[in-house]
Amino acid sequence: MADFNQVLTPGNIDEGTLNTVVEIPQGSQLKVEWDRERTAFMLDRVEPGIFAKPCNYGFIPQTLDEDGDELDTLIVCPEPLPMGVWLEARIIGVLNFEDDGEADHKVVVVPADDRHTGDSITSLDDLGERWKQMIEHHFTHYKDLKKPGSTKVLGWGDIESAKATIKECIERWNSK
Repeated sequence: MADFNQVLTPGNIDEGTLNTVVEIPQGSQLKVEWDRERTAFMLDRVEPGIFAKPCNYGFIPQTLDEDGDELDTLIVCPEPLPMGVWLEARIIGVLNFEDDGEADHKVVVVPADDRHTGDSITSLDDLGERWKQMIEHHFTHYKDLKKPGSTKVLGWGDIESAKATIKECIERWNSK
């Protein structure tokens, strides 16, 4: 398997696009994580079915969030994407999130070429309040059976806020 951090760049953040690699398909109970030391995907744990991922989940190569992992993405797509697939995606916002007291942002993206919707999803507002409520609920409660209260949703940021977060994570990667 290729080392995504070697073969992919973060993307063209200023233009609003990034590269993201799928770790977990929408609907999966399997918490899979990219192990950059071994350049392989690893099954971290099996989650209870009630905590299955509400959307595709991935990471941006050559980034480091404050938790020490690559910056996460929530990939909004009409169906599950297979683990290990990478795509060019359009940035539409960011979920500001804290896990065990550490920042663990989730950049929200859609495929850069979405002919299904005619590229009509351009901001978080296009997803609607119910979508944001479901995501907030998931991330507020997905660790309740193991570590209740260890996660905290801190709100949403727009495209410019997401770009600033990505650039900080690129700087952190480059200075490691």
